[in-house]
Amino acid sequence: MFSSVLKPRPESFRPRNLDLFFTSVSAATVSSGEVFTSMAGLFLRRSKLKELHKDGEKVASNLSSSSSPSTLENTFDIIELGVIREPDSERKESGEYDHHIQYDNFYRQYNSIKFLGFVVVGYLLVVNGFGIALVSLYLFLVSSAREVLKRKGLKLFTFSAFTTVSTFASCGFVPTNENMMVFSKNSGLLLILIPQVLLGNTLFPSYLRFSIWVVGKFVKKVESKYLLKNTKEIGYLHLLPRRHSSFLVVTVLGFILVQLLMFCLMEWNSEAITGLNLSEKIVGLLFQSVNARHLGETIIDLSIITPAILVLLVVMMYLPPYTSFLWIKSNAKQEEPCGCEERKRRGKIVENLILSQLSYLAIFVILICITERQNMKEDPLNFNVLNIVVEVISAYGNVGFTMGYSCKRAIKAGGDCEDKWYGFAGRWSDEEKMILIAVMFFGRLKNFSLHGGQAWKLL
Repeated sequence: MFSSVLKPRPESFRPRNLDLFFTSVSAATVSSGEVFTSMAGLFLRRSKLKELHKDGEKVASNLSSSSSPSTLENTFDIIELGVIREPDSERKESGEYDHHIQYDNFYRQYNSIKFLGFVVVGYLLVVNGFGIALVSLYLFLVSSAREVLKRKGLKLFTFSAFTTVSTFASCGFVPTNENMMVFSKNSGLLLILIPQVLLGNTLFPSYLRFSIWVVGKFVKKVESKYLLKNTKEIGYLHLLPRRHSSFLVVTVLGFILVQLLMFCLMEWNSEAITGLNLSEKIVGLLFQSVNARHLGETIIDLSIITPAILVLLVVMMYLPPYTSFLWIKSNAKQEEPCGCEERKRRGKIVENLILSQLSYLAIFVILICITERQNMKEDPLNFNVLNIVVEVISAYGNVGFTMGYSCKRAIKAGGDCEDKWYGFAGRWSDEEKMILIAVMFFGRLKNFSLHGGQAWKLL
């Protein structure tokens, strides 16, 4: 709605409402926007525990009125020191001991979640603030980068804030038509943005855990230890156990290394990075490798790289952000929800009807190929299956990579064909754009169907 009210630049260009809706969905379904929205979940959880905390205070108040001073003093000593002693038979029978232990647990969990909320807010503010400061400083000191902003009519701070937050949130939007291609020679800027990509997406759980540990060394030591030891009880998606967090770092760095080696082997002398010197090529390809998972900022034209690299990018975009292929040791068996046999049976029926993620993506690709069959016949170099697959998987992974459209590759290009700085989907019909919008929503809500397709057995 706001996009349709604001005037675009230049004013002669007026995008259609469907295109504005497409862009809005793309911005709303970014991979790491959930880091921002997860804070709302933390505060709601905290509010719920606050109500339980009030109930606990009422219980403690009732117990205090019915207990002798010595008994009450001993109970509060237990709560304060966190020491669990075997209660005497009289307190066991009265249930006083259990009430105070439950109250203590609620109190600890409430304070820990409150502390976690402050750590997440501080993490977002520090990382984004530091990133904005570094990008602004670089643009102020490097004339070549500042000249780009001058040509584009962009303010230094506006570009710094927009690009930093977009990079951290894995949105991939850059206020330049050419994405980051126009900064391919500015290796310093790319090196500044690389940590923003990792800290806001694939390595967020690991660095969040590290931040809790560091802060806990100075303040809130009890809450910090509770968070680090009871990740399952806290129920915060981005707070992973220590083993998983460690393996996640190894997996992420391994994926980046594999992509970097593949890029160097296959694209070192390609047209995609011509004009760059040795250091610029290494930094540029590293930036591209880091972005392949869930960001979409690019310094090269994806339409001219080798098919092998495109397939690799498709695999990287398909993987969820916290993927770890290393073995995770489970110390405890998963507990089933209480008294839920009937609900469990109904859930099994629904699970059997749900298809796998790849099945849905195959259906989406087939639908787009059906609706674009005429273009695939007349313009096969632009409208081919691989380009469509890249676009669909990029939308599913909420990445933002696009193959673009080139009039030079069009076999029957008319005189009115003009290359534009927008994605390949910009050349699609309204039906395909609606399908791609559905893919973006499906990718954003993929957690609800990750375990689908288990009823199918391939023998």
